[in-house]
Amino acid sequence: MRVLDIGNSRELCGGTHVARTGDIGLFKIAFEGGVAAGIRRVEAITGMNALDFVQQQNALLSRLARTLKAPAEESVAKVEQLLEQQRQLDKDIAHLKAQQAAAQGDAMLSQAIAIGGTQVLLARMDGLDAKGLREAVDRIKSKLKTAVVLLVSREGDKVQLAAGVSADRIGQIKAGDLVSAAAQAVGGKGGGRPDFAMAGGTQPAHIELALTQARALLQQRLGA
Repeated sequence: MRVLDIGNSRELCGGTHVARTGDIGLFKIAFEGGVAAGIRRVEAITGMNALDFVQQQNALLSRLARTLKAPAEESVAKVEQLLEQQRQLDKDIAHLKAQQAAAQGDAMLSQAIAIGGTQVLLARMDGLDAKGLREAVDRIKSKLKTAVVLLVSREGDKVQLAAGVSADRIGQIKAGDLVSAAAQAVGGKGGGRPDFAMAGGTQPAHIELALTQARALLQQRLGA
């Protein structure tokens, strides 16, 4: 499509010429958007095809209105309301997961063992997402003080790992090294800062092996 300047008129030319504009019939733009820098793409249909398109769109709008149990003119407002409710539910779920992670983390404090004068906690906390694992690791690490923490969570066929190391133990073991060693067992990899790192994997059946490899590395770095 070209832009033509004819006198005081600027028009779009699609390359198809008709004897009169009435031959075109209904003209409906179906799509308009950018396809490259400085280039826009416009797709339009005419005549009976355009009428069919409009009727299909009206049918979709009517179906949407019936699904929403609202008049067609209120469909947009209804969808926006539902999206806002969904956002609030997502916030509520995230808050509940954070509370769950905190409660589970507190319950696991007694499972920490001492390796070379360092409190070490290696455990599973299934059902937590990456954010929940991070919050749990930070909470446990802050309560154990001089500590190394590795938590592993399974969600379906995916595995999430999070490791935290207190500042006074970074010289002996970095969180990235710990989480990488464990992630290898579950077919994954990861990394991060010396005091916190995360990884993902795809072999949940090997989670116990991941914890075993992590313990072996800690015994080597921290001292049996």
